[in-house]
Amino acid sequence: MIVRSMSNATVNIKFRHGLTASDPERQPVLVVGQVAHLDSLTWHDVRCKLEPRVTEEAWRRGVACVSASPGDCVELWPRAAALAALPARRSRHAAPSRCHALAKLVRGLQRSTDEFIVLVCRKRDVYASCVSIARSFPLYSARSGAAPLAAAPPPRTRTVAVEILLVRRTPDGDGSDDDDDGPVDPYLLDNTLSSEDLATLQDAADATRLAARIADTPANIMNVDKFIEEACQVAKDLELAEPTIIRGEELRARGMGGLYGVGRAAACPPALVALHYRPAAATRTVAWVGKGIVYDTGGLSIKARTSMVGMKGDCAGAAAVLGAFAAAVRARPSIALHAVLCLAENAVGPLATRPDDIHQLYSGRTVEINNTDAEGRLVLSDGVVYASRDLRADVIVDVATLTGAQGTATGKYHAALVCNRGRLEARAAAAGRRAGDLAHALPFAPDLHFAEFSSAVADMRNSVADRNNAQPSCAGLFILAHLGFDFPGDWLHVDMAAPAHSGERATGYGVALLSVLFGEYTNSKLLRALCPPSSPSSPPTPAAAAAAAAAAAPAPSPDS
Repeated sequence: MIVRSMSNATVNIKFRHGLTASDPERQPVLVVGQVAHLDSLTWHDVRCKLEPRVTEEAWRRGVACVSASPGDCVELWPRAAALAALPARRSRHAAPSRCHALAKLVRGLQRSTDEFIVLVCRKRDVYASCVSIARSFPLYSARSGAAPLAAAPPPRTRTVAVEILLVRRTPDGDGSDDDDDGPVDPYLLDNTLSSEDLATLQDAADATRLAARIADTPANIMNVDKFIEEACQVAKDLELAEPTIIRGEELRARGMGGLYGVGRAAACPPALVALHYRPAAATRTVAWVGKGIVYDTGGLSIKARTSMVGMKGDCAGAAAVLGAFAAAVRARPSIALHAVLCLAENAVGPLATRPDDIHQLYSGRTVEINNTDAEGRLVLSDGVVYASRDLRADVIVDVATLTGAQGTATGKYHAALVCNRGRLEARAAAAGRRAGDLAHALPFAPDLHFAEFSSAVADMRNSVADRNNAQPSCAGLFILAHLGFDFPGDWLHVDMAAPAHSGERATGYGVALLSVLFGEYTNSKLLRALCPPSSPSSPPTPAAAAAAAAAAAPAPSPDS
């Protein structure tokens, strides 16, 4: 792979349907797509991005080279025009978009100037692909450059323009999807993108980068106070009422002993922050609850030196919930939607929780602490009960970097799912493949696993007795126990400890997953089409039915 240096300039990412004329010598261009999709292009489709530097013969030779070696990249014009092919094959538990390979290619081929990325893909893959490109350009950087800090010039803003060429039919494409997620919505079978679709892509990209920026920012900057400011700014940008904020001693007074106990030793008091979107005609209430541990030392059960590095990202769940909420509200959902952020620093100090301490959580249940490094489930338990009791949510999703064992159970690409409803569990996994935020189900067996939390003196302990017995599943069950195993609503637990990061950078994982999983409730036609159906017999949306006829007819070429 060809690797080029990057500057620390601020990067703006913009999406457009169709290609504009440009000279790669002045604005470098990367053309990327699956081999079958690249093969379907003609020279006329791409010449406006490559001439006068690249000839038709060079283009054809480049396509032949990457077709013979998918996943590779070739130079069409040195340091100015490149062509890259995504892997030709994928397993059934990977994303059809090959978005993880796309992100790796884009990261390795970034320039330090304004540049173009020509994305060649199917409409059904455009959402996951655009989010993948966006997360390849992280926002947070503290580099000062070679000059002394006082003399360093302000960072230069550069633009990455993603121009999208949609293909409709490939040699193996017959209108049905190539995975186990059922037929493709007709809206996804044409090769057009509306201005509304482009706005959906832009909102998803911006929200993903916001979530990654928060998780990347160190705790001496992104403490609880700063995180609250971020939440308030999102509410202001969305023209919503100020968030509900319950902090410090008020948490204790309200009975939220889990969140209070975890964060009371830190310089910044812990807080529960809730953002609210309540349309007048809403008939359902959904709450997304995020773990926001801005730094996790492990508490008095302190982590090893090497294990503590990177714990600034233990707030990635709350960051994902905040970003997903921002993207969803911009799509004007028909449901009441709440983002509940459980914010604390798990610090060491005179007020830190001790092993053997007993806390009473918002559920009223008592918890004997046998591991202060199992703090995420304590703050989330208060958060989900608040969502149920105070917000009357009938669908609750908690998102967290909860267990190191998640990476062992489902790997570094797939989050782990624990769910009390089989249909929701299957839809979440399908939404992950469509959105590019992969997820895989774990066993849901409270009758077999919850005994791991048995305590002689309290209702439960907070950490399992046997760490080899489905530890990530057990951690999720601890949270559900505070809602009650007979909770009548839908509950989904997303443990994304591993996919929240790629190398040393946050990914913004979770924004795309939540947006697509609940896309059916939004006004975005693209999100509604991507959302897995609520039931196998669900009829197509009116927009999808209208698009079915258009998909069968010849469509005009993208704008040039």
